[in-house]
Parts: sequence; structure tokens; C-alpha cells
Amino acid sequence: MLEALDLARWQFGVTTVYHFLQVPLTIGLATLVAIMQTKARKTGDPKWQRVTDFFGKILIINFALGVATGIVQEFQFGMNWSEYSRYVGDIFGAPLAFEALLAFFLESTFLGLWIFGKDRLSPKVHNLSIWLFAFGTAISAFFILAANAFMQYPVGAVVNPETGRAELDGMGGFLRVLFNETSLFQFAHTLFAAFLVAGTFVAAISIWWMSRSVRVTGNEKEARAYWKPTAKIGLTAMLIASIGAIGTGHFMGQHVIDIQPAKGAAMMGTMESGEAHELTLLMDTRDTDGYQLLLPIPGVESFMATNHFTGEESFLPGLDDVNAELQEKYADVYGEDQDYRPNLTVTFYSFRAMMGIGFAMLAVSLLGFWQIKGSKINRAEGWGKFWLWMIPLPFLASSFGWILQEMGRQPWVVVPGENNVMLLTNLGVSSSVSAASVLISMVAFTALYTGLGVIWIALIRRYALEGINTKSKVVEYDSTANAQPNFVY
Repeated sequence: MLEALDLARWQFGVTTVYHFLQVPLTIGLATLVAIMQTKARKTGDPKWQRVTDFFGKILIINFALGVATGIVQEFQFGMNWSEYSRYVGDIFGAPLAFEALLAFFLESTFLGLWIFGKDRLSPKVHNLSIWLFAFGTAISAFFILAANAFMQYPVGAVVNPETGRAELDGMGGFLRVLFNETSLFQFAHTLFAAFLVAGTFVAAISIWWMSRSVRVTGNEKEARAYWKPTAKIGLTAMLIASIGAIGTGHFMGQHVIDIQPAKGAAMMGTMESGEAHELTLLMDTRDTDGYQLLLPIPGVESFMATNHFTGEESFLPGLDDVNAELQEKYADVYGEDQDYRPNLTVTFYSFRAMMGIGFAMLAVSLLGFWQIKGSKINRAEGWGKFWLWMIPLPFLASSFGWILQEMGRQPWVVVPGENNVMLLTNLGVSSSVSAASVLISMVAFTALYTGLGVIWIALIRRYALEGINTKSKVVEYDSTANAQPNFVY
């Protein structure tokens, strides 16, 4: 029988993964739509307004579903995790308050102006609205990630000996919560991941419609004038974002090994302490002394973690040794038998899934540029379907990244940081909430989110299939700068 702690963890995990399906697409797609509308305003070319409207519909749907799935998360802090909120609420609540009062209102206000002000605002102000909305999505992510980064390694806080609660160490402490190394690494990595999701989405839909325009409507002009330019925008975002995600992920991984050595050892698969470690590709996580598939290049794993292939500086501590160190360090606080090792299977393989998809999307973006280079366009139905199958991969990579981030942190809800600010997960759960009530709410929310997920996919599918030619209109594009599309019914 699952206890309240296990159910509360499952519930928060389910809601987080559901919510984060919409978040990266909103962050990345907002900027890409802003770029398209800016091109429409500056060139006077009607094709850019049509593709702006097309991807703008999807952006609005995605944002609305993201808000619906995100509201529930904040309530869980006070209900399922009241002891956690009591301990770090003064710190954790500060960036979340900024997110709600500043970033979310910035997003919602300017998205509303963009939606309803199309024919009421001047072109410049209307264009500025979508850029401010895009900026708001990024700022919103920054504040939320700063709050999460505090859980990964708390800085800028002290423990009040009278209340036993963690408190901000003045204004300087708050600034450190926002702008410490952990939060900045997370923010950069998450932004690149978001643009990878959105870039893949835009490129995939565009390349699929490129072949569909040629085959179904026989309109090669539409494929070249509308879908090829948007495909280039998506592919450019994919290429830059995949390189950025790989680069920031590398440095963030090294940082994690410093601040969370147990998570670092588990995700790298470092079971034994030593120098010049070979990279572990696969392993039997049920038996760490069993099967391991290694990359036969000495020191690769050490280099990934330390920037050194050999020598004393390439030394990596094994997971069991890290656990023994932590047991000795916190024996007086949590007892000698506390296990500080995260779930090895989840941590090890979620890291590889995230990293593998990142490298795969870099290769796929280069493939896309090759398919449409010069005067080429994609005419093949098979390649169009191939690109549609690429859409879920960055979503999966983002989800695996969050699973690694949160599951790899266990058994801590707040990892030990400065001034002995720390909290074990089992001490953060609400003591007054029964397992039955958590189970009922988890089942209800999971069913609700599943329904919303079906609606989300159905709406996006509907408008993606509708394309830019509503009511069976076929566009014959005139390349003259200010020409309007000629419709053939």
C-alpha cells in the first residue's frame, strides 16, 4: 500500500510532466511567431501575416492549456507539501510571487492585446505586443526556475534558530536566489530546450505542408512561398537550440556533480571511485556489479565531468562512496542508515535519453537544411510523415530532463546548501493529509489532465491540418512586395 509521501510525489510528478508539455512550446513558439509577424510588418508581404496567423492559433491554444495545467501545481505546495512550505516558504514564495505579479500579468495582458487588437492597434504596437508576450514567457520561466534552483542548491538563506525556518538573508540574499550559478545554468538550458521544441514543431509542420501542397493541391507556389521560409525559421531555431542545449547541458552537468555528487555519480553511472573513467553507455542498474557497456575510449566520462581525461584531476567518486560520505556527515541529523542514493535506473537512463535526443535533433536539423537547400523543396510524403514523427522527440527530451532534475535530487526536497539549509523529502510532506485523500485527488487530476491533453492534441491537429488555406482556398502567391494573395475557389 502506497503511503501519503509516495502518492504526493507521484501526484506532483504527474502534474509537472503534464504542465511541462505546453511550457516549452509556448516559450519558443512565442518568439518564432514574433519573428514572423515582424517580417510581415517590415516587408509588407502578406505571406508572413498568413503564416503568423496560422502558428499564432496554435500558440494561443497551447498557452491556454498550459495555464490550466499549471494552476494546480501551486496549490499542492500548501496541501500535500505544507511542511516544505513552512520551512522554505519565505524564500520559495518570493520568486513565485514575482512570476505571478510581474511575468504572468505581462504575458496575459500583451497576449490579449495581440489577439484582440489586431485591427485596433497600430501595426507597430500590435507587433510590439507579441514581442512583450514572448519576453513575458521567458521572464516567467526565469522566476520559476530560480525557485527550483533553490531546491537544487540553496543560497542566500539562513535558518532562524527560533522558528526553525529558512529565511532570506536580506535583499542580497534574494538577489543571490535569482542570479546564482545554478539558476542561470537552468534558465539557459531550459530556454534552449524550449526553442528546440518550438523549432522542431515549426519545421516539421512546414516541411509536411510543403509536400502536401505539391501532392494534394498541386500548388508548388504555396510550398515555395509559404512553407519553405517558415521551415527555414524552424530549422534555424532547431540548429541553434540543439547546439545551445548540448553546450549548456555539458556545463550544467559539471555543476551538478559539484553540488549534488550523488545525482552526478548516478547519472554518469560512476559506481567505483577512480581516475580516467570510460563512459558507461548501458548498464544493469539492478546489479551495479553486473552488465556494463562502456565506450572503449579511456577517460571520456572523466572528461565530461572534469574536463580532464587522465590524472588526479580526472578523479570521479563512485556512488557508494558518495553515499558513505553523506551518511557520515549527516549521521547526527538523520541517522546513520539514511540512504542518499537516488533511483539509479531513472537517473541513469533519463540522462541518456535526454542527451541522446539532443544530439539526434542536431543531426535532424542538418538533414532538414539539406532537404530544402537551394531551390529544393520536399515533395515526398514519406519525408513529410518522418518530420511529423520528430515533433514528440524534443518534448520527450524536456520531460526526461525534468525527471532527471527532480528524481536525481532524491532523497532531498532541498539539497544541503549554504548555512545548513536542507530538508529531506519525507520531512516535507504534509503530516495531516491522508494517503486516501492524496490518492483521490491524484486520480481526479490525472483524469482531468488526460482529458485536457486529448483536447490539446485534437485542437493542434485540427488547425495544423487546416493550414493557411481555410475553406479549401488555394493560394496563388504574387511575389510583388505589397501584393495580396489571389484566391482560387
